Amino acid sequence: MLQMVKKWWKYLTAKANSDFEAKADPKIQLEQAIAEAQQQHKVLVERAADVIANQKQAELRLNRALEDLEKANGSTRQALLLTDEANRNGDATKTAEYNQAAEGFAQRLISLEAQVDEQKAMLLEATTNASNAKAAVTQNSAMLQQKLRERQKLLSQLDQAKMQEQMNTAMAQLTASVGEDVPTFEQVRDKIEARLAKAQGMSELTQSPVNGRMLEVEQAQMNAEAQSRLSQLRSELGLTSPTAPTAAPAAEEAAPGAEGPAAGAGA
Repeated sequence: MLQMVKKWWKYLTAKANSDFEAKADPKIQLEQAIAEAQQQHKVLVERAADVIANQKQAELRLNRALEDLEKANGSTRQALLLTDEANRNGDATKTAEYNQAAEGFAQRLISLEAQVDEQKAMLLEATTNASNAKAAVTQNSAMLQQKLRERQKLLSQLDQAKMQEQMNTAMAQLTASVGEDVPTFEQVRDKIEARLAKAQGMSELTQSPVNGRMLEVEQAQMNAEAQSRLSQLRSELGLTSPTAPTAAPAAEEAAPGAEGPAAGAGA
C-alpha cells in the first residue's frame, strides 16, 4: 500500500510539473533563473571574502609570531651575554640568575619557533584557499555575465517565437473554414477572381471589331428595309421618290451618248 501511495505521489508530482512547465511564461522563468544565478554569485562572493579575510588574519598572526620570535631571540642572546659577563666578573649569583633567564628565553624561543612554523603552514593553506576563492568568483562572474548577455538573445528569440506563432495562427484562420456557412479566404478569392475574369471577357467581346462590323451590317439592313418600306408607301400614294429627278437627267445624259456611237456606226 505504501509503495502504491509513493507511485501515485510521484505521478501526481510529475504531472503537476508538466502542467506548470506547459503554462509557465518562459520570460518569467528566465528572469527567475537570472535572479537565482545572481543570488548564488552573491553568496559565493561573501564566502570568498571570508576565505580572504582568514588569509589576512593568518598573515597578521604570523607577523606577530615572527616579531615575538625576534624579541625572544634577542632576549636570549642578551641573557647569554650577561651570563658570560657575570661569569667573567666572578659573580656566581648573577651568573646563575642570568643563566636561568637565558634558559627561560630559550624555551620561549623554541615555542615561538613552533608557532611560527604552524602559522606559516596555516598561511600557506589560507593563501591557497584565497587564490581558489578568487578564481571561483572570477569564473562565476564570467558565467553570470555570459548568462546576462544570453538573456537578451533569448528574450529576442522569445519575441520572435511569439510573433511567428501569432502569424501561424492568423494564417491558419485564413486557410481554415470558420464555419459551415462562412467561406474560406481562398474561396472568396477564387470567386472574386472568377467574377473579374468574366467581366474582362465580356469587355473584350463588346469591344471586338467583328462585333462592331456586325452592328454596322444590322444597321444597314434596317436602313434598307426602311427605304423599301418608304418606296412602297410612296407608290401606293402616287408619290415620286425624292431621288428620281436627279436620276432622270443622268439617264438622259447617258442616252445621247449612247446614240452617238450608234449614229456614227450608221454613217
